[in-house]
Amino acid sequence: MKIKIIAVLITSVLVTISCTNLDEQLYDKVEDGNFGKTTTEVDALVGGAYSSLRGFADAITNSYPTCEYVFFLNETVSDEATIPTRGTNWYDGGQYQDAQRHTWKADNRMILSAWRYNYTGIAKINSIIYQVNKSSLKTEEKAPIYAELKALRAYYYYNLLDLFGNVPIVTNFEDVGLPSNSTRKQVYDFVEKELLDAIPYLNSKIVYSKMTKNVAYSMLARLYLNSEAFIGTPRWQDCIDMCQKVSGYSLTPDFFANFVTENQNSPEIIFAIPYDSKAGTVGNYMNSMSCHYLHNLTISATGKYPWSANGMCAQPGVYSSFADTDKRKKCMIAGDQINKATGTVIIMDNGEPLTYTEEVTSVADAKDNQGVRLGKYEMKEGELWERDHDFVLIRYAEILMMQAECYVRLGSPDLAKPFLQQITARAGEEMPATIDLNFIDKELLKEFTFEGRRRTDNIRFGTFFLPWWEKGTTEKYRAIFPIPSTVLQTNSNLKQNPGY
Repeated sequence: MKIKIIAVLITSVLVTISCTNLDEQLYDKVEDGNFGKTTTEVDALVGGAYSSLRGFADAITNSYPTCEYVFFLNETVSDEATIPTRGTNWYDGGQYQDAQRHTWKADNRMILSAWRYNYTGIAKINSIIYQVNKSSLKTEEKAPIYAELKALRAYYYYNLLDLFGNVPIVTNFEDVGLPSNSTRKQVYDFVEKELLDAIPYLNSKIVYSKMTKNVAYSMLARLYLNSEAFIGTPRWQDCIDMCQKVSGYSLTPDFFANFVTENQNSPEIIFAIPYDSKAGTVGNYMNSMSCHYLHNLTISATGKYPWSANGMCAQPGVYSSFADTDKRKKCMIAGDQINKATGTVIIMDNGEPLTYTEEVTSVADAKDNQGVRLGKYEMKEGELWERDHDFVLIRYAEILMMQAECYVRLGSPDLAKPFLQQITARAGEEMPATIDLNFIDKELLKEFTFEGRRRTDNIRFGTFFLPWWEKGTTEKYRAIFPIPSTVLQTNSNLKQNPGY
């Protein structure tokens, strides 16, 4: 029975369409027992692991968590974004209000989505490793495949380390036992070792959307940057060392070239999740999660643009923190929204103008036009609900910012300036004479607005625990989330994180 179950799971893994190369070719399934004979077949097998990055849909969590996990959870608990209840819309059991107020409990669906997103990806990778183990490939042929798969699995475990801390480490697809918690330090050490062990076998060239040496170095840099927050041990110089191993990338002169429909051409993107609506990829509809229902009229005179859900927006104060001269400010949509057909301000159903305001009355009772909206990724006429632009996970600007921050933390702010200069110059801003952590923190907000990473920065800088809009002081234990209640109910070997 166990072997039959494994076979069924392997088959289901390989059915998933995946995208793995620069041309965004999509591989289909490979029959069990008939793979590994050609490069294409091996790529298709490994490609199944990458497809898991797009997320999934089910009946018990928020659907397609590439949007609703990467975005919703990390953003709504940060000082950057919020999903306010608007009338009867966006209440959803109070999960977004609880996120904003830092009062979440273990039954919050966003938290369950994050857990399932990462462990679904891990389970898929474990199943593919199992299949590679059973293949007729030679040992030396398996080594780079294992490295690529384990490095990608380390990405998921990094997420779990960041979000939940004390999680089970599961690597054996054939083990059907109920796992126990590992400590956060054990998970940290596992992620580090998996990446370091994989690097010698990973591709040293730039290969879009795939695990390479550059991606692994970037992930290790992230790990070391947040080491003090994760395990209490700072590793600033180690972060710098990893950043300096990343090569072949540069800032694209146009900041927004990273977020256009064909953004795979950017020289800045180190790692991204590819999407192609024609191939049926799903999970990339986050633009439509933010704008007002009538926003399509600002993009197309005939309304030829997907319906929007009028959800996520910037918290009050984020938009005004940008200088008007800062080119990055255009990543948010504010003010009067003009009907492209008539040239006049759009009128909402209640007779009021569609004018996005920075003010949001309350996370529990916001008006339909309140909150500045997401506009970072390109919106254009004729788009489908599932967008073609790729979801950016790591870009070269982060490598520059990590080095700058670490030099400041090591007491050498002058060494940070060459890295920051590249960032501020592209934004059209002047770099201040004095570089400190406060400036770094503000610059991180501006550079990476709405990229699903602000919570981690808040925790590292300590601001996560301070009061902000619609939130009081946060208890220290909330630096990690609770293990979802449904997970605890199905696995008696797991213990809840402290404080919950």
